Amino acid sequence: MRGIALLFLLLLTPVPGAAADVDVPDPQLRDTCPVCGMLVARYPAWIATVLYEDGHADHFDGAKDLFKYLFDLPRYAPGRSTGEISAIGVTEYYGLTRIDAHSAWYVIGSDVLGPMGHELVPLETRADAEEFMEDHHGSRILRFDEVTPELLERLDAGEVRQGSGE
Repeated sequence: MRGIALLFLLLLTPVPGAAADVDVPDPQLRDTCPVCGMLVARYPAWIATVLYEDGHADHFDGAKDLFKYLFDLPRYAPGRSTGEISAIGVTEYYGLTRIDAHSAWYVIGSDVLGPMGHELVPLETRADAEEFMEDHHGSRILRFDEVTPELLERLDAGEVRQGSGE
């Protein structure tokens, strides 16, 4: 019995360096990405969400459009500010669970394309990101604060290549 209790506690213990799960709503069938206009629910493996304190949520068809939105709130969410955001979630590649975007690990330059082409692929742990890079010929692992508008432009232009070291 003690072995079962210990196993249960281990399962509840977060993995060091792992992104935390985040509680954000799922998109409805007709929710569109405010950046590109695509129907978000059609791409459940790529959903990203910004949740505001008032309960309003904007959903995206990938982390790349999420970052574009965050870099230009006046354009995509007039009247909103980053101070009103209560949670930001991205869909983790392997487990397809929603994790906190700030603590996720992102791989770029892989052979895995999202709904909008070259994408930032969110992963829960550094080890997952390293495994993904090896399996899918990624070029670089990034954290939330390392993503820039210039990088997003390069992803859109296909200038971040597989295994190039970026």
